Amino acid sequence: MKIMFASDIHGSAWGCKRLLDTFRSLGAERLVLLGDLLYHGPRNDLPKEYAPKEVIAMLNQYKHVIYAVRGNCDTEVDQMVLEFPVMADYGLLVFGEQTFYATHGHVFGKDFLPPMQKGDILIQGHTHLLMAEYMEAEGIGRIGILNPGSVSIPKGGNPATYGLLKDGVFQIRSFEGDVVRSLSLETIDGMEEEKKG
Repeated sequence: MKIMFASDIHGSAWGCKRLLDTFRSLGAERLVLLGDLLYHGPRNDLPKEYAPKEVIAMLNQYKHVIYAVRGNCDTEVDQMVLEFPVMADYGLLVFGEQTFYATHGHVFGKDFLPPMQKGDILIQGHTHLLMAEYMEAEGIGRIGILNPGSVSIPKGGNPATYGLLKDGVFQIRSFEGDVVRSLSLETIDGMEEEKKG
């Protein structure tokens, strides 16, 4: 199964179109959106081709495959025009034996973890900075921390990116097709080390 993750579209019709074109070309089965879908926010410049009404129309065509969480720029007004749920602060996604805690990142994040267990994965957006790493969390053990970056307003000198989960590997990819970062999630709870020993 291929699962695509994306965050921080911020009303960019240009970014949304690239995202959905890539989703189709990859043959992904689900699209997990990590918030900030329509509004650019007061701290961001206007993204390329800022057109929230166009983004609404594009996303609503995919309402049966989108799972979304609320970003700090998403409101009840957005829910009135989007035909899939967007107001949850988090979602728990289970793929095989792994649990993903999907959230935007403005409430829970790497520095303020939600309830998690060893081997779980936190996936968030919000910072517009891509990330794929392990972390030793106090009182929990090793967990995964993922951020697919931003579709329309990347920061930190990064390109616009998205995430793809396939065969136990999470890749952060640019829209030009480059793998920017990759992390095997099968070793997240230390199983690989135990098998070797």
